[in-house]
Amino acid sequence: ADGREMGRAQVAQAEAAGILPEAEMNPILLKPSGNNGSQIITMGRPLRHMTAHEYYENKDSMLEIAKEAYESLSNEYGVIVIEGAGSPAEINIKDNDIVNMKIAEIADAPVILVTDIERGGSFAWIVGTLELLNSDERERVMGVIINKFRGDMGILESGIDMLEERINKPVLGVLPYFTNIDVDDEDSMSLDKRNRVSEASASQIDIAIIRLPRISNFTDFDILIRDKSLSVRFVEDARSIGNPDLIILPGTKNTIGDLESIKENGIADVVTNLAKTGTMIIGICGGYQMLGKVILDPENAESKTLETEGLGLIDVSTLFRMLKNTHQVKATLHDRGSDIFRSLNRDSEITGYEIHMGETVLLNEAAPFLKIIERSDKEVCMEDGAVSSDGNVIGSYLHGIFDNDEFRLGLINCLRENKGLTPVSAEELSSVDKEREYDKLADWFREHIDMELIYKQVGDLKTNSRKGAKSAEKN
Repeated sequence: ADGREMGRAQVAQAEAAGILPEAEMNPILLKPSGNNGSQIITMGRPLRHMTAHEYYENKDSMLEIAKEAYESLSNEYGVIVIEGAGSPAEINIKDNDIVNMKIAEIADAPVILVTDIERGGSFAWIVGTLELLNSDERERVMGVIINKFRGDMGILESGIDMLEERINKPVLGVLPYFTNIDVDDEDSMSLDKRNRVSEASASQIDIAIIRLPRISNFTDFDILIRDKSLSVRFVEDARSIGNPDLIILPGTKNTIGDLESIKENGIADVVTNLAKTGTMIIGICGGYQMLGKVILDPENAESKTLETEGLGLIDVSTLFRMLKNTHQVKATLHDRGSDIFRSLNRDSEITGYEIHMGETVLLNEAAPFLKIIERSDKEVCMEDGAVSSDGNVIGSYLHGIFDNDEFRLGLINCLRENKGLTPVSAEELSSVDKEREYDKLADWFREHIDMELIYKQVGDLKTNSRKGAKSAEKN
């Protein structure tokens, strides 16, 4: 709500805990912007782009930021779960690691090792990891969880017995692989399994989402994927696009780099040609910037390329600046916006969020798409997005726009009308009850994990904390 930026995984964890997300829950966020560098976000605000070498050179200051965030959360919450990243035993970079055992040491926290058995080699990974930790770090590890198990537990049990004897630590539980719990995916690697979508039936709307090399905010489309009346495909080569009813250009961590990529692989030409024959095109954030005439980056805010020609499907130009716009917003359809949403009430509220570096200006033939009425809790009157002169190509900076039921219904029914299909009603729209899905996940966890041992550890920590506080009062 304060406009600070954080990773979606930490947002989902806050939602599951029933609390509002805060940037302190994700004090350092690395957003890869190329093969050798990342944009560094600290406490929800962009710092700058760094290579891995530069990041490690600044690890001491990064660690201080993480410590301050931990201390802030410690004053607010009784129990904190700290999620590591990757392996805690990468010996070549261990001296620079601030996200695993180092923060556990600072927090004086017990550690649970979680292994993904689906990848294979789990027992070797557990034994090897403990072997590569120093004695103090090994002492912190209270147990192990085996995740994503498929198969007969009876076959695994003897291995667990031998493992516990070898490492002298308990296996806290084995989580079987599940497919019936619908929570957000953590990163775009999950899109690999979504590409295996069957061809759209005659009664379905075919939506092709361009899988950009550095795609971001891919959860913008989760609500579309859940809708059985839609066939949603993530495509990354020109031949796979086919002749869809809608093409979506999503957000990206590197607009200029991904624009050059789709020009080289032929996707840009296919999208442009389909737009000319009447296929609807929607661009979100970086995808919106790509649809314009030109992208200018005089300050090298995103790349070394000063000027890049866009797809030219909307009459707008984008100028990159170092300042990043991050806002939660409320908007309505603009009076001059596309006629494809003529069935919608123009005053219907649309919510979402902005997170972008550039500012886009409408030129001669473009009309604004949305009218922003509230931005970061302040009443405003601003324009967002643009619509092509024929009304069939739309761009917007608003992430989460498809999560608005009335807007999504209007879009789906417009596409259905174009295809000669009967409209669907609001009652037929797909939806997801996040709270119910988090409860299912919690029940699944409790069923398979020794929670009593974990609760005991938490209880001992809280007891020791209270004893320490009383001792401090006496002193």
